[in-house]
Amino acid sequence: MGLGVRWTLHGDGRTPAPGAVVRPDERLTWPRTAGLGAQHVVSMFGASFVAPLLMGLDPNLAIMMSGVSTMIFLLATRGRVPSYLGCSLSFVGVAAVIRAQGGNSATVTGAVLVVAVVLFLAGLAVQRFGARVIHAVMPPVVTGAVVMLIGFNLAPVTASTYWPQDQWTALLTMLFTGLAVVCLRGFWSRVAIFLGLLFGYAVSFLLDRVFGMIHSANGSGKVVDHWRLDLSGVGSARWVGLPSFHAPHFQWSAVLVALPVVIALIAENAGHVKAVGEMTGARLDDRLGVAIAADGVGSVLSTAVGGPPNTTYSENIGVMAATRVYSTAAYWAAAVFALLFGLCPKFGAVVAAIPGGVLGGITVILYGMIGLLGAQIWVHNKVDLRNPLNLVPVAAGIIIGVGGVSLKFTDTFELSGIALGTIVVLTGYHVLRVLAPPHLRTQEPLLDEGTSSYDPDAAGNASGTPAAAEGPGHHGPAGEGPADGGPGRRG
Repeated sequence: MGLGVRWTLHGDGRTPAPGAVVRPDERLTWPRTAGLGAQHVVSMFGASFVAPLLMGLDPNLAIMMSGVSTMIFLLATRGRVPSYLGCSLSFVGVAAVIRAQGGNSATVTGAVLVVAVVLFLAGLAVQRFGARVIHAVMPPVVTGAVVMLIGFNLAPVTASTYWPQDQWTALLTMLFTGLAVVCLRGFWSRVAIFLGLLFGYAVSFLLDRVFGMIHSANGSGKVVDHWRLDLSGVGSARWVGLPSFHAPHFQWSAVLVALPVVIALIAENAGHVKAVGEMTGARLDDRLGVAIAADGVGSVLSTAVGGPPNTTYSENIGVMAATRVYSTAAYWAAAVFALLFGLCPKFGAVVAAIPGGVLGGITVILYGMIGLLGAQIWVHNKVDLRNPLNLVPVAAGIIIGVGGVSLKFTDTFELSGIALGTIVVLTGYHVLRVLAPPHLRTQEPLLDEGTSSYDPDAAGNASGTPAAAEGPGHHGPAGEGPADGGPGRRG
């Protein structure tokens, strides 16, 4: 298959035979392959433009670089691991914290670029030493706790920034999105977050027509009269043009806030590779390190030009499970479509116009889902929280991360929130494990020795740990949900 750009035609090229699947090195006819690529773009779309919007970054650039990152991933894995790399929702909380500390978009992308480099180095380490190294450093009890505190740390963003802009639109959007996630099936359930955004968009438009301006906080926090849906920037935006690039700026305090997210990204990639291996019937353990490193390279390139980081998306696992088409040709088609979307500034203007109240309704569900993925990691790996070795560091770290507890060292340097919580969980667990009596030191299952994470009836649980850490939409987002439904990561 060379570098993953040559495929043999599957059967007659129309549909898989009964019981058969289209392998990664096969393809259907090119028109059908292009159609599948478009479907992959739609599936990842919700999370991939919500995430940069919430991070304050250019959604056009995010979509474009997701296509570039996907191409890099397919080349690096030599076409053996079908996957789409979309914007990771795991960094939304990080961006909010950095901006609250006075940082700007350049500071955010600089901090995330460092994380991407660490992710690349982690991939090289996994490729050299095997998947065991992941659980030696990050057992499920630690990974679950970090994912949980990353998600729940976002709660104040919804409560103080988005919801107050239009509480009734937020409530209606929340209710509609919840119904869509639970009640819809198949493709429509996989894009439930996207449907929720469209619903909120329509509600805001109607309320403006019926009741006029609303008197509430705007995006900057000032209480003024303003339109819920302001489309003034859409008309002036061009149809074709380059997105907004900017160089990263590196700030040590921002880097410390962002570094813990590397744990979630490793977990997402590990779960994705494991699930794809089960679906295709191929052993992909030897590709795990390459997949993680490729994600790192794609994220370095994206953040270097001002875009967000990327991660493997479980929404797209759901598309593969539903269609039985695992051809990497479809992912190349999706990557090309994403590049074209990124060259349309008018699309970015429409995304930027999404009302704050709509984001309030979406994020109430989305942020909670990201956090609860941590609990899913614990359940899947049978983590025993009755064991004080597990309970104590997790309890302390989550309260620190969610509550924003800080530890001040000097007038210019302190640790708090996500960074401090992760350090407490990670170092606390390993130190206590050394000191704990033998009967408390239960052996955690290893990724390359554990049971399969893939459930054909619930493929693609997001952001991507075994069955659980790919995030809602992750990654992510919207990050990353079940094959027959469930919201996306993945972010």
